[in-house]
Amino acid sequence: MERERFERQLAFILEADKEKNILRQTHLSGHGRRENDAEHAWHMAMMIYLLKEYADEEFDLAKAMMMAIIHDIVEIDAGDTYAFDDDGLATQKEREKAAAERIYGMLPDDQRDELKQLFDEFESLSTPEARFVKVMDNIQPLLLNQSNGGEDWREHRVARSKVAARHRTTRLGSKAIADYAEEVIEENVRNGNILDE
Repeated sequence: MERERFERQLAFILEADKEKNILRQTHLSGHGRRENDAEHAWHMAMMIYLLKEYADEEFDLAKAMMMAIIHDIVEIDAGDTYAFDDDGLATQKEREKAAAERIYGMLPDDQRDELKQLFDEFESLSTPEARFVKVMDNIQPLLLNQSNGGEDWREHRVARSKVAARHRTTRLGSKAIADYAEEVIEENVRNGNILDE
């Protein structure tokens, strides 16, 4: 065992544990507390496995699941950016890029490069894996919100145009799931949970 390598890996593992402290705006099903980033990533990884048949392209399952697990680690430094916060979205990329350099930089060079590449791939939506992981990143909070009667959409007074814009990237990875998302959005517009414009 190369001790320095092992210690760097352990340092990253402990740093990644901080993801459990990053709270998202989305609440757990059953009107529970706000979910944290680690729970969101775990839920996405499970969903990737269960819903893989709805992907529009063949993809590497293990790679996609790992991409889901690491995609929000940058929020340890950058914080969670609410999907419908225009001000936060304006600075999100630069905050997350700096965070990726620091956090993935804790690892030995080969693993740093591998995880950083997975993160960059996810951000660019340049592969079938990235596109399907993005589907899960979009649909997971939609499912939780739907299960809670649209509570988070109502609290933040979210408009249809913003929810629909977010799900344009869903269509890049799964037309079937994007169609389902549109049904959920329209139902919540009719119910007054999403603002109609």
